[in-house]
Amino acid sequence: MDVLLDNLDLYGPFFLTTIKLFVLAAIASLVFGTFLAMLRVSPVPVFRAVGTTYVTLLRNTPLTLVFVFLVFAYPLLEILELSYFTAAVVALTLYTSAFICEVVRSGINTVPVGQAEAARALGLTFTQVLGSIVLPQAVRSVVPPLVSMLIALLKNTTIAAGFSVAEAGAIRQYLSERGENQLVGLLWVALGFVILVAVLSFVQRSLEKRWSVAR
Repeated sequence: MDVLLDNLDLYGPFFLTTIKLFVLAAIASLVFGTFLAMLRVSPVPVFRAVGTTYVTLLRNTPLTLVFVFLVFAYPLLEILELSYFTAAVVALTLYTSAFICEVVRSGINTVPVGQAEAARALGLTFTQVLGSIVLPQAVRSVVPPLVSMLIALLKNTTIAAGFSVAEAGAIRQYLSERGENQLVGLLWVALGFVILVAVLSFVQRSLEKRWSVAR
């Protein structure tokens, strides 16, 4: 307990940064990933090709390389200056959205084709069919894998520590500088992540229970 209590000035702010990083990247990934899924199932070949290319490239690129590009290579383009925190959010979003896309697309494929055809027969556009008919059902069917992707995103935030972002993954380095027991310090970090993952798991169970009744 001494390691934790003596270093609350590290654990508190750094875990808060981790949570902010996770929440922002999670929201952006869900939105962008859903948009990519819409491209993947679009009737327009060009849109499908764009979505497929993006997902293929990002799913097969290590997250660390995405961070390297955003932190070191992107500034050389001199387009828009990004802070280390913002670059981390963008990197996590670009990477995670590719996996979210595939999860959402698998959910879309579970919706009977007849429902989309009936909606189109009533005069609904492709966007209206997806937004009002298909996506609500698709998301309900993929809650567990979606939450699994978010849990993976939460743990991936620790990579940001290697790129000058003061979050939970960087606590060990600061404990080393203070001469604290790093093993005990890392155990407290691990416990912190276990608690955060438990919260996400609770949310998953709650959504599954609520939506299973609604269906």
